[in-house]
Amino acid sequence: MTETLAFGTVDTVLGRLLVGETETGVVSLHFHDTPAARARTAKAAGLPVVDAPARLAPALAALRDYFTGDLKHFELPIDWRLTSDVQRQVLSTLYETVPYGQVLTYGDLGERSGTGVHAQVIGQVMGGNPIPLIVPCHRVVASNGLGGYSGGSGVEVKHWLLTLEGSVPATLDWDIDRGP
Repeated sequence: MTETLAFGTVDTVLGRLLVGETETGVVSLHFHDTPAARARTAKAAGLPVVDAPARLAPALAALRDYFTGDLKHFELPIDWRLTSDVQRQVLSTLYETVPYGQVLTYGDLGERSGTGVHAQVIGQVMGGNPIPLIVPCHRVVASNGLGGYSGGSGVEVKHWLLTLEGSVPATLDWDIDRGP
């Protein structure tokens, strides 16, 4: 049987998210549904694109539930094909060991993953995470603040997600330059 890639979208408070899924599991999540995002994912996966709404239904429902606060733990199959061995080890450690409402530092994740890579490299792995939100790179923070975030509109999205999860207090005077 030939493997395939299917795309689906879900509307959230952060915009329309694009999810890519193979028969193995979720392979990508983009904060914006664009033809370019679809083309990049299809090229990277090297798979033909098909229409498979039933395949995507569980992932899209889980994301809807996450954004309404009704889902605290994603239990979706993941297809790691768009990651290197080190990325896979770091990201799978993150997915399996850092629950909703908790954060850890880049350095702590490096140690926990057993890769021995420096915190800065962990930051690069988080920036290259092909499945943000579901593989919760927003839960990885700098030792002196939030750190960066390449998803959506950047660190504002990271702050919003951590506020949703109760990891950081909601503030009325959020300033991206000062942090929370």
